Amino acid sequence: MARTKNEDTEQQILEAAKKVFQLKGMDGARMQEIADEAGINKAMLHYYYRSKQLLFEAVFFNAFSMMAPHLNQILNDESSIEEKIRHFTHDHLSFIMKHPYLPKFIIQELNRNPDFVTNMKAKSGFPNLEKFKTQVAAEVKQGILKPIAGEQLFINILALNIFPIIASPLIKAFIRADDEGYTQLLESRKTEVANFIINAIKA
Repeated sequence: MARTKNEDTEQQILEAAKKVFQLKGMDGARMQEIADEAGINKAMLHYYYRSKQLLFEAVFFNAFSMMAPHLNQILNDESSIEEKIRHFTHDHLSFIMKHPYLPKFIIQELNRNPDFVTNMKAKSGFPNLEKFKTQVAAEVKQGILKPIAGEQLFINILALNIFPIIASPLIKAFIRADDEGYTQLLESRKTEVANFIINAIKA
């Protein structure tokens, strides 16, 4: 009799995989470790996910589907650009601090798999920048902001949020920080990044 996939077991696998990926990253994680963490055998794990790559993609899209709609809501609510920058930076950094393996995975996939972005864009709640860009242009015209394109502003926010996660070993070495000190540094960036950007663009 053929087995059927169980949603509870699948969620159990995703939670176990997220924990192992977070500790060891994509390259360091092993399917056997994930199976052990999930409390199942390796054959069962392969029944649900044939490869570590497919499992990692499932973990990523599961996390992305939880956070992307929220970030999209911030970009498209009725708050000012300053408020949007503060809310987006805080929530985006909080998210990638909980999932530090994801930015590296995205960069890897962008280089390896051209269809990756297409698959991301097809997901519900993928951020839409049109209102954000229009609002930036309006606030520039009103003299609230210095001249800047919405696209450039959004890229600046992403870059300042993501780079310290991707380059954490290098930055830790530069500033001589241990893991605890670096976590505290990232916590402070939830407001520091927003303050830096807002001070740079306010007229």
